[in-house]
Amino acid sequence: MFLGIFIGGAILAALAWSYSLGGFSGLGWLWQLPVGFVVSFLALVIVSFLIFFIRVMFLDPDKPREKDSRVFRWVVMQWVHVVLTVIPVRIRVVGKEKLPKDGRFLLVSNHLANIDPAVFFYAFPRVQLAFVGKKETRNMFLVNKVMPKLLCPNINRENDREALKTILRCVQLLKEDTVNVGIFPEGKINSYRKFAHLKPGVFKIAQKANVPVVVCTLRGTNHVIPRMLKLKTSKAEVHLVDVIPAEALQGRNTVDIARQVYEMMAKDLGPELVLTPEEEEKA
Repeated sequence: MFLGIFIGGAILAALAWSYSLGGFSGLGWLWQLPVGFVVSFLALVIVSFLIFFIRVMFLDPDKPREKDSRVFRWVVMQWVHVVLTVIPVRIRVVGKEKLPKDGRFLLVSNHLANIDPAVFFYAFPRVQLAFVGKKETRNMFLVNKVMPKLLCPNINRENDREALKTILRCVQLLKEDTVNVGIFPEGKINSYRKFAHLKPGVFKIAQKANVPVVVCTLRGTNHVIPRMLKLKTSKAEVHLVDVIPAEALQGRNTVDIARQVYEMMAKDLGPELVLTPEEEEKA
């Protein structure tokens, strides 16, 4: 919606500017319209982002939040759409029709780049996703303000007690029908940018909350920023592989669940995108 408003506003501004310079009686409009459009579009984007930026800077990341701000989330989704359109990156979504229609769920995926949560926000804009972030997220400019507002908890995997608190927080968010939870069970981005084995503990979230697990895979997101810096278009894909029903998770060992999910994701990605045992040992 924001992108449409920016484009429409820029067209009107370009027409008004060209008309004020003499209308369309001569050939001046041939350069006035495109120049006016580009300048107006950039001006609208910059001014709108500055307003959003100022609003975000006043947010307190340490303030406890129990409810999802639908208005703020909608604004963030709009900006994600604008940014990922302008970068530019072409995102292909496969299997979107498999998303559960009723009830909350735990979404899991492989992890390739810091941009991954934004890609999922773009792919599933109407799904209230709260991604579990690494503890370093608190030091990421702007992100450290936005994520808490979207109820995205941070996890400290180096501290078992703190990690358990995050897991219990995710369970609470799902049980209370607040948001859907997204997490990257590999735990980190490895140097090979390939798929690694999963941490089984995260599947306790789905078991305790009695929700299904939505299994996804990502491709190409690790190339988005490098290609953007070279002014090149990049491609990324989101695959919704399948959904494991809540009842199929109960009474099972989380190691067994992690193995099943790993096999599903590895099969979808293909061997060229999965770490070999030798690579995983070095990663």
